[in-house]
Amino acid sequence: QNKQLVDELAKKQMTVFAMDAIPRISRAQVFDALSSMANIAGYKAVIEAANHFGRFFTGQITAAGKVPPAKVLVIGGGVAGLAAVGCCKNMGAIVRAFDTREAVREQVESFGAEFLTIDMKESGEGVGGYAKEMSKEFIEAEMALFAEQCKDVDIVITTALIPGKKAPVLITKEMVETMKPGSVIVDLAAESGGNVETTRPGELHVHKGVIHIGYTDLPSRMPTQSSTLYANNISKFLLSIGSKDHFYIDLNDEVVRGSIVLHEGKLLWPPPPPKVSATPPPPPKPVVTEAKPSVATKQEAQVPDYFKETLKKSLLYTAGLGSIVGLGVVSPNPAFTTMTTIFGLSGIVGYHTVWGVTPALHSPLMSVTNAVSGITAVGGLLLMGGGVMPGTVPQSLAAGAAFISTINIFGGFLVTQRMLDMFRRPTDPKEHNYLYAIPALAFLGASEPRPPC
Repeated sequence: QNKQLVDELAKKQMTVFAMDAIPRISRAQVFDALSSMANIAGYKAVIEAANHFGRFFTGQITAAGKVPPAKVLVIGGGVAGLAAVGCCKNMGAIVRAFDTREAVREQVESFGAEFLTIDMKESGEGVGGYAKEMSKEFIEAEMALFAEQCKDVDIVITTALIPGKKAPVLITKEMVETMKPGSVIVDLAAESGGNVETTRPGELHVHKGVIHIGYTDLPSRMPTQSSTLYANNISKFLLSIGSKDHFYIDLNDEVVRGSIVLHEGKLLWPPPPPKVSATPPPPPKPVVTEAKPSVATKQEAQVPDYFKETLKKSLLYTAGLGSIVGLGVVSPNPAFTTMTTIFGLSGIVGYHTVWGVTPALHSPLMSVTNAVSGITAVGGLLLMGGGVMPGTVPQSLAAGAAFISTINIFGGFLVTQRMLDMFRRPTDPKEHNYLYAIPALAFLGASEPRPPC
């Protein structure tokens, strides 16, 4: 763009790099100045639009009335376009975005914005991560889409650029005149001619009630942030040239060769076309053909017969209850029948409490069954007889029940403590709950039965 300046630099045998020509590959992202400045431009475009827009971006319901959210259309899904989409969504606006590259859809939708499409399949993937120039039919279809959107949206932000060419005109004068009074247009492609027919590069003006922002220096309107990011880009780019102990210009390096203009006064521009293209769109889902299952597969994949399973359980319960009734008939003592019934029901409840739970939930189960274990422990204590040692078989069984219940209670508290420790931060103060065992042991020692004097 400035051949005279390049000629003057060549006469002085200088080596010149174009920071805006660094290839857009993964390794070069840390010193991609164009992306850094485009990110700032996209953010600043939203701030400028909000400054000149006469309403809230987010919708509100107040005592004075309902305020609808602003509707924003972002044309172009590059770095600047995605920055604008993210900023608008964070401010509460309804955001719609359009790009000729299908790979941008996922990025736009990840912000929660709507990705607009047209009824025509044509790839807009260009070389080096940029969009390419589309066919006449595609342009006519997208122009019809933009004409419809301009009647509905409040803010339009355009970012469409084609490397080495004038920016395409996507919003015509007629479309602008259909927009609502007070609407705002921010043309980030103003420096290359603009995507809006009524844009005046470098100026702020109003056309038929629609505010046009055609600033070409949006990054410099945020000087602190722009200088910081640009300094990081340049420093990391210089550090990447050559080896660690020796600085030299390696023309075999893809980033160096893609951005160098002059090497010791020799013109090396333009560089060879980059080998890396933009991220391809996600592949279509493969069509799965259903194979006819074989006879063996059909037998293996038989649906379980829930009727038979339920009938089996019902017959087991019938046999159990019948056994209880039979014991009651042959038992000489009615109390025996009562105890047997309680024992059988307790076994059924215990079985379903433990075995009916998914194994992954056994740890929380141990934590919440302390109450059940406490009841069985109290029952054992009541049947132990009160002596130091059990004297009868029932008292021995009661002592065993109390001992096993105590083990379950201890395990429940241990599992609960481990579960709580999972939510404890390293900076939290330590707990010494084990010291509460002192009063418990003292109480148990004081309540120990003594022989009469």
